Amino acid sequence: MDASTTPGYPVGARGYERFSGVVRELASQSTPSWPAEVRAPDDAPNVVLVLVDDLGFSDISPFGGEIDTPHLREIAEAGYRFTNYHTSTVCAPARASLLTGLNPHRAGFATVAGSSPGYPGFSAELPSDAPTLAESFRAAGYATFMVGKWHLTPSNKLHDGAEKSSWPVQRGFDRYYGCMDAYTTLFQPHRLMRDNSPITVDEYDSSFYLTDALTAEAESMIAGLRANDPTKPFFLYFAHQAAHAPLQAKADDIQKYRGRYEAGWDVVRARREARQREEGLFPDGGRPSPRDAELTAWDELTEAQQRWFARCMEVYAAIVDTVDQSLGRIVAQLKAMGEYDNTIIAFTSDNGASGEGGDHGTATYLASMGAPTDLALGEAGSPMDLDEVGGPRSMMHYPRGWASVSNTPFAKYKRFMMEGGIRAPLIVSWPRGLPRRADDQGLRAQYAYVSDLGQTLLALAGVVALPRWNGREVPSVDGVRFDDVLRDPRAASPHAEQYAEFAGSRAFSSGRWKILTEHRAGEEFSDAEWRLYDMEEDPCETVDLAPGNPELVARLAARWREEAWRNTVFPLNDDGTLTRTRPSSDLRLERPTVLRPASPTLERFRSNRLIRLRSFEVIVRFVAGPDGEGVLFAHGDQGGGYVAFIEDDRFCISYNEYGRMHRASAPLGARFPEVIRVTFTAEPGIRWGISATIDGARALDLGPVLQMAGAAPFTGISVGVDRGSPVDAELHERRGPFRCTGALESVEYRPGPRAEYNTEIIVDIDRAAASRSD
Repeated sequence: MDASTTPGYPVGARGYERFSGVVRELASQSTPSWPAEVRAPDDAPNVVLVLVDDLGFSDISPFGGEIDTPHLREIAEAGYRFTNYHTSTVCAPARASLLTGLNPHRAGFATVAGSSPGYPGFSAELPSDAPTLAESFRAAGYATFMVGKWHLTPSNKLHDGAEKSSWPVQRGFDRYYGCMDAYTTLFQPHRLMRDNSPITVDEYDSSFYLTDALTAEAESMIAGLRANDPTKPFFLYFAHQAAHAPLQAKADDIQKYRGRYEAGWDVVRARREARQREEGLFPDGGRPSPRDAELTAWDELTEAQQRWFARCMEVYAAIVDTVDQSLGRIVAQLKAMGEYDNTIIAFTSDNGASGEGGDHGTATYLASMGAPTDLALGEAGSPMDLDEVGGPRSMMHYPRGWASVSNTPFAKYKRFMMEGGIRAPLIVSWPRGLPRRADDQGLRAQYAYVSDLGQTLLALAGVVALPRWNGREVPSVDGVRFDDVLRDPRAASPHAEQYAEFAGSRAFSSGRWKILTEHRAGEEFSDAEWRLYDMEEDPCETVDLAPGNPELVARLAARWREEAWRNTVFPLNDDGTLTRTRPSSDLRLERPTVLRPASPTLERFRSNRLIRLRSFEVIVRFVAGPDGEGVLFAHGDQGGGYVAFIEDDRFCISYNEYGRMHRASAPLGARFPEVIRVTFTAEPGIRWGISATIDGARALDLGPVLQMAGAAPFTGISVGVDRGSPVDAELHERRGPFRCTGALESVEYRPGPRAEYNTEIIVDIDRAAASRSD
């Protein structure tokens, strides 16, 4: 508005248009005014939302598990357990839906956060006009904190030079600490962030463990708030990296579970089923799902395999235990502050437990995501010692027999449309606002979906979701609040129908009925794929009723199609183009780059673009000066990668081939070099031949070795030091991160052209990496 039209002000005055006081030329004749402060009501509850990664339905004791989780038991006994809560079958779609209240595809996440193939449902970014829970809570006067896994930013926007509108702080969080990527190691995270900045750590302390660090940060955020404002409520989103692979736990926690799983997965699953019935989780039950046909009976395994596999589950149990310990620390802090009773706590998982370890587990998790290799546990030539399983040198994942246990009593795993992939434990507690009646056991069997949970937390807290955001009306949410169900065990579920889709697999739930299809890549999409289950009589999906009910299947399939169009699900990936197509911004990341010793570790996706499925050169330049030693460049970690260094007057290369080490070295000669050039030449079989010259003279050859492909390496490029999880553990034991001394000037990466590999092989690598990097 033009200031000249403002009553009481002279023509040309500016800046007073929205001022509610009075301004004259003298303060003695003026009246001050201040904008109204946005504050939540004095009795507004805190909200703590805990999301665990790849936790199975039965892993915690309130849902039948034997793992020691006393703090979750306490929360459950004070609150409410949902036995019919559903989520996405992989993580990023669940997170997007949870934070926005939109169905996953409408939230931009048909799949995990990669690069967009150019369609609305695959943008891999939260819509700019859809407020997150954090944005709505902050607008209502809450402090908003997040620790842990984000995974809602496209891979090509994770690097330090990227536009950051899809980063946590830009999406409503006052404070953020964690890993924005899909997963990381728990002892030596590949890239930790604080707010918008990467945290540079050359070497983690031996006592560092990510779950503990996240918990300490959350405690600090809460304590810092209370030191400055004793009444302002907070929203804490605690998104654990645990229990995602690679599975790693502290030695003392692993020792606690030593010997507990020697009976094997068949026995442990049966015991969990029995406890679930004792707890009343499935009073009308139906029969539990039979053992997956792909699984080997425990008694048919060799003794060596049983030892390996039991150790794997000991590690997984220890990880879940530490999640409970983390919750216990937050609860203790709330109690000490006198705020526990007025804090809403919600605890759940993003999807079912993961069967990505395969029949025999994997020694290197990255090998299961598009790598041209398969390194199984407990077999001849496995590169891992039994005592190392779960430790900092381990990048393993447990066999899917244990994932079947985790998902008891349901069938299948994460990435599947059967209940084992999409049903998760949910506990909601608020002692002051939702006290349990004596005659209420706190069990809720009503259907609920991940999009409902955030809307329910807002409703319980009395926060109205923002009606406009970024100058636009917000899209209508799909989630429906279920606070009535929390207050009344007899209340009907407000969520009547729900579609699902991932990688062509589809499902549709309508009341008691559910149709699903586990689509296989390359096959035609057809209504003949659908199976039908009665979820009231048969919640474990043991009897397919489709053959006898073709009209019902056809009606539900038509409803799925309608909902798919309403939720930007199409197009389905019939020809593989959604996996292969990438935006031009990805190509920009393939340009040559020069790194210097002062450079922070290059982000892993940016690093990956420089070497992926191609030949490339690394040129190391030195300035005149004193001789030196140390790491020249390092790319990767214990899961796979390469490191070049100078030690004892020799130039050395170590190549970690998904856990198998290859090493070569050459003498530097009479004088310190000016240029070392390392060439990685793409060869048949997705391999590299590696050669190096020192001041133009051929120095060494290594290989051929399997290329780092798919999601590997998962740690980016460092210059002058090997940060975090080391590529070569033996070198690290001798020299630590081995920071370079002396005359290192720069390291230049020059990507060559893409190798002409068979297209089908490349599609398989891309598909595996895209679908499993979650």
